[in-house]
Amino acid sequence: MGKPKQERRLAENEASSTATLVRVSPQKLNVVAGMIRGMAAEKAVISLEFSQKRIAGTVKKALEAAIANAENNHGLDVDRLVVAEASVGKHMLMKRFRPRARGRASRVVKPFSKLRIVVREMNEEAA
Repeated sequence: MGKPKQERRLAENEASSTATLVRVSPQKLNVVAGMIRGMAAEKAVISLEFSQKRIAGTVKKALEAAIANAENNHGLDVDRLVVAEASVGKHMLMKRFRPRARGRASRVVKPFSKLRIVVREMNEEAA
């Protein structure tokens, strides 16, 4: 006896991947995610490869995972994939303390983020 199988939350022409515990603030990650929103999947991978942002490699890895999920798990055509959604959220905060002058301490917050990428197969009429 187990849990009943959950229904698929995405449409039949969509696939997703999630990256959790991404070691960057959500604001900085959203800049890179916004860069690829709405782009064709191939073009998005290339632009992430040549991006100067440190976190672009992690975003590229998550995008490639979404493309692989679309191809292998859902049988979608890789050439017609578009980044439909790239959403960023807060994950957890590491709280540390740093010594300051006169015996005091100040808090240092080290944020983590989560990233969800959804790729959608576009039909020929829309392209």
